[in-house]
Amino acid sequence: MARHVKISTIGAVALTVHIDCNPQEIINQMKEYWRREITQVLPDKPDIIVLPELCDSPKDFTPGKLLNYYLARKDQMQKFFAEIAMNNHCYLVYPAARQLKDKTWRNSCTILDRQGNIAGIYDKNYVVIDETTTYGLLCGAEAPIIDCDFGRLACAVCFDINFDELRLRYAVAKPDLIVFPSMTHGGLMQSYWAYSCRCHFVSAVGISSIRSEIRNPHGRVIASSTDHFDFVTATINLDHCFVHLDCNWEKLKALKEKYGSDVEIYEPGHIGSVLVSSNIRNISAKQMLAEFSIELLDDYLNRSLEHRRLNH
Repeated sequence: MARHVKISTIGAVALTVHIDCNPQEIINQMKEYWRREITQVLPDKPDIIVLPELCDSPKDFTPGKLLNYYLARKDQMQKFFAEIAMNNHCYLVYPAARQLKDKTWRNSCTILDRQGNIAGIYDKNYVVIDETTTYGLLCGAEAPIIDCDFGRLACAVCFDINFDELRLRYAVAKPDLIVFPSMTHGGLMQSYWAYSCRCHFVSAVGISSIRSEIRNPHGRVIASSTDHFDFVTATINLDHCFVHLDCNWEKLKALKEKYGSDVEIYEPGHIGSVLVSSNIRNISAKQMLAEFSIELLDDYLNRSLEHRRLNH
């Protein structure tokens, strides 16, 4: 059945504050800064808002000054964002440096639900070496799939995108959506992750010259921030299935003839697969495909692997 989710991503740059401000003054400035940024997307009533990596870390602070700020901040910013999530009945991805009970630090994404509660936390698995040697941020080890009321969510943060181990864990887990708070774009890897994991992919990049983007499961950009606006909102449909064109041309034609605009068949070209999405609430994309005996892409690929095993 159609599962439409409205996503807002904000690629705002790190806030610059005066070095002589005391930590609480910085926290207050940070709250006002993010209140202004988030207010830009609230008229669209998003289901989830994604913020960039280390979103509440002031720009150009020395490690010592940054640590003093973190120790004063504690959970003040988390409570601030939780209030926004609760008041606007949306999820919010809050990426920030986080101190664990054992006093170690992580580069984390805290997912706040529509009531402002913590739905899940992801710790960046692959921190840049300098993040540890200079700032004391250690690597995470888990790759949790976070259950939201609209679907299953996974996270990757910046440097993570270079490592196949994490991507392959998600390819097996099959989340509906991957969020990517970052300080770099990632280039072709964004599209590769989306297609490999068969899911939508949303980046929030805290660099003014780099766009924050929403990609469909084929890796195509369907919405993007611009040089004028550091935010964008788009609605995606999580009810979709991949199908290869082999043996399915006539079946897909018959599917479209029956369901018309109630089914979307997206073909990006060059790759041989299409994305089939249901636009109605009482029939899922998978049910539509079963009605016409249309084989799923991954089933076809697995069948091809078995064919190879038996015929070499």
